[in-house]
Amino acid sequence: MLVRKQVSIIRVLAWTWHHVFWLLGLSGLFAFLYVNNYITISIPWLPISVIGTAVAFYVGFKNNSAYDRMWEARKIWGGIVNDSRTWGMMVDGYVTSLFQDQKASADEIREIKKRLIYRHIGWLYAHRSQLLVATSWEHISQGGLVARSARYYQKKFGIGLVDDEVTRTELKLFLPKDEHDRLIGHVNTATQIINEQSRDLKDLRARGFIDDFRHMEMGNVLKSFYTLQGKNERIKKFPLPRQYANMSFIFVGIFIFLLPFSMIPELMKVGDWGFWLSIPLTALIGWVYVMMEVIGDYSENPFQGMANDIPMLSLCRVIEIDLREMLGETELPPSIQAKNGVLM
Repeated sequence: MLVRKQVSIIRVLAWTWHHVFWLLGLSGLFAFLYVNNYITISIPWLPISVIGTAVAFYVGFKNNSAYDRMWEARKIWGGIVNDSRTWGMMVDGYVTSLFQDQKASADEIREIKKRLIYRHIGWLYAHRSQLLVATSWEHISQGGLVARSARYYQKKFGIGLVDDEVTRTELKLFLPKDEHDRLIGHVNTATQIINEQSRDLKDLRARGFIDDFRHMEMGNVLKSFYTLQGKNERIKKFPLPRQYANMSFIFVGIFIFLLPFSMIPELMKVGDWGFWLSIPLTALIGWVYVMMEVIGDYSENPFQGMANDIPMLSLCRVIEIDLREMLGETELPPSIQAKNGVLM
């Protein structure tokens, strides 16, 4: 997630320099062909402006849809934060020896609470890691320049800014070794961790650490984690419909191709300086449309490890700190800080 109030011109150019380069080259080529009379055709500005307006509306629809996906993902993670705190509160307040004939020791109760809390923290990191696995339609999975650019953006403005071995490390820290070795091999480790919590609650109910009501209430919180996990997986595994995403790219390309046939001959009518002005102006208009398309294209997938992602690692760390403080721990990991204006 970008956290700086303003995005510097240098960063914008670093992100879009190749688009600026080919747009200037295309505009310069058409200007050269017009000034040497290799091209004499001129398209009136009215049909070009109609096409440009239609393309702007279409790309705007795509960008709104992409923003909705990103904002929904952020609300889902907000729900994970809230329900995680609820889980911590219930573990801390509900797990007691109140319903036992032979009272358990304080150390045993504390160990149970720690196990339930730590297993949940492990679920957070496992879920995050699974959401970062690339799908076939994400940029990193494409070939050529698109994939190379995506790897560069991930390294410089994404998960490359933090040590992303977090899941392998954290799961070993938060799950017992036998449990870790058993769960890590499942297709969906996060799902199995929540199921392990349910099994643990059943055992605690049988041993008298919680009663039926508390068992049911804590089970409902686990159900909410499944619901939130499923919502995130829906966004991850169901792309923005490609008929919308791909057609906007084609429409922008058509507009940029037609633009020089109207802009350049029109500006060349005002004199010699119009020839030189036509090149940057044509490139600038094309750049605006390209950037509208690119922004929507990189915003439609909020879990692909880039700068526009939901800051899952930061949210996981916030929850971890809160829950471990509920256990009375004082040696806590530091909060995740933004690097280069990006919070992961």
